[in-house]
Amino acid sequence: MPSNLMSQLYHTGNSTVNNRVTYSKTRHLCGYLLTVGEMIKFEHSVFALPFALTGALLAARYGEGLAWPSLRQIVWIIVAMVGARSAAMTINRIADVSYDRANPRTSNRALATGALSIGFAWAFTFVCAAVLVIAAWRLNRLALELSPVALVVLFLYSYTKRFTMWSHLVLGFCLGMSPAAAWIAIAGALDSRMLILCAAVTLWVGGFDVLYACQDLDFDRRAGLYSVPKRFGIARALLVARAMHVIMVALLIWLAASFGLPWPAWAGIAVIAALLAYEHSLVHANDLRRLNAAFFAVNGYISLLFLLFWGAALAVAR
Repeated sequence: MPSNLMSQLYHTGNSTVNNRVTYSKTRHLCGYLLTVGEMIKFEHSVFALPFALTGALLAARYGEGLAWPSLRQIVWIIVAMVGARSAAMTINRIADVSYDRANPRTSNRALATGALSIGFAWAFTFVCAAVLVIAAWRLNRLALELSPVALVVLFLYSYTKRFTMWSHLVLGFCLGMSPAAAWIAIAGALDSRMLILCAAVTLWVGGFDVLYACQDLDFDRRAGLYSVPKRFGIARALLVARAMHVIMVALLIWLAASFGLPWPAWAGIAVIAALLAYEHSLVHANDLRRLNAAFFAVNGYISLLFLLFWGAALAVAR
């Protein structure tokens, strides 16, 4: 066989092997990133982010007298939100790893199975917390000064099920802070009207977390954890969640009136009320089979539509 042909075959073989190694490494990296994304439930960012962006839009118009926030501000708010949420979700997974291993519903989570190590999770938490602080620093001084307070609240939630049944509201407040934080990020101060939106988001999240906790009732009893369903039973827990969501809608009406927002905001409130009613129609004390549909799909639509309708209201407002 001619030497040049042998050389070509040799290089072709090496190239094939190198391509396979590169493909294998890329596939492994993609799988690792997907595992990290699953750990922090990245797709759930849709719940809080639209409310934070709505807070930013309101701050630009009514706090700074501008038509819209700058692109720079929006980008850093998104970076801060992703950092804060990722840190909070990871510390929650670290704190609950022993419970996750014992709970059939959560036993396949990354830390519970060992797909990711506790050491990696701690490092990831610190990196994400640093991302939040850096983003706050890039926004304004007050945002930076308050970023450690936000982290303390976010980290505290992970331990509240051990001593109070109202951990649902603590979780709600973790997301409910976001509109106020976004207002501060834009205006460098806080308007008291943002507390109305904070309370509304707190009750919205708290309500759907009560619904979600219904499926863990038996495990919470065995593990000695606290929740509204454990304290009152599923039927009454559903009533508590409905009451929270009714009050949420009332708070949104108050907020729209306080800013004098035009008709798209009111249309948005009506749509949200209808979606909440539909969400509760999916869940019954003796039938929780459609709970995941209520939790993921409907609440995702609620947050996105809120941003859409209220953004439209600000666009047409004079």
